[in-house]
Amino acid sequence: MLNYEIAGDPCTGVRWSRVTTKSMATSLEERGIFVSDRTVSRIMKQDGFQLRMNAKQLPTVNHPDRDRQFKYIETFRDRAEHPEHLLLSLDAKSMVRLGLFRNNGKAWGQAPTLVYDHDFPSLSVGTARPYGIYDIHANKGAFFVGCSHDAPEFAVDNLVRWWRQMGQFEDPHVKEICILVDSGGSNGYRPHACKFFLQHRFVNVFNIVVSVAHYPSGCSKWNPIEHRLHSEVSKNCAGIPLVDMAIFLHLIRGTTTETGLTVTAEAVEKIYQTGIKVSPQQMDELNIVHGSICPQWNYTIKPQLVHTCGIIM
Repeated sequence: MLNYEIAGDPCTGVRWSRVTTKSMATSLEERGIFVSDRTVSRIMKQDGFQLRMNAKQLPTVNHPDRDRQFKYIETFRDRAEHPEHLLLSLDAKSMVRLGLFRNNGKAWGQAPTLVYDHDFPSLSVGTARPYGIYDIHANKGAFFVGCSHDAPEFAVDNLVRWWRQMGQFEDPHVKEICILVDSGGSNGYRPHACKFFLQHRFVNVFNIVVSVAHYPSGCSKWNPIEHRLHSEVSKNCAGIPLVDMAIFLHLIRGTTTETGLTVTAEAVEKIYQTGIKVSPQQMDELNIVHGSICPQWNYTIKPQLVHTCGIIM
């Protein structure tokens, strides 16, 4: 094997090669050494080589307050251990095009499922926009799958749905909900509409304080919902064509783990619009307190004595 085809980690001593075992066996055969690719694989493992894959760990965005925010999130999660507090992780998954399209992954079966050879949007029967809510301490997830846009109003309404259907029954004595979310998307720190609807449709209505901590830009993969809920749902859906909404919901509900994860799912038929504007005056009227550390990412919304906006469901 040529030296430039070998790489390794000088700290751990682990080495690897970009040449496949089959190519190595063929090269050895040309030199009069006849071995199978499995024999080559066994010898390489004995010599300290391992199969490697690309690791997505190099940050593309390195915000100067990144470390400060992660330290704040650590204390934020410790504070959520209070018996009257609830810790949630929220995020939306990527939009899914429903139809007889190829879905990455493999599934056991006697024959492959035939799907379209092209993923033309015109062949789709609709779109699905899954929004997940993960109760970290209870290890329970809930998905609300919309058919329109992933708008701030959609995100807040899903929290309202979750609380009405599950949260208030499982944790009736909760006085504050602590929420971990990404810095972008419908529940990002920039959209004013998200804070506005959160104040009037959740905090004021249920008289519950909501504290929010956003992960820094480019750090969404550290959000617990990503590796505890979304990844498990993706595994359960792998290799199965998402023909329609019913199939998609069934696969989400069937997601479980050895640690006891349970997941619910329901379709949301309401059509949501993007571009809802909230005036500076309306923002000034909110009962919101920003944190002393990274105030753009950390804030608490408290109930107002008088509110006029009801829940639109």
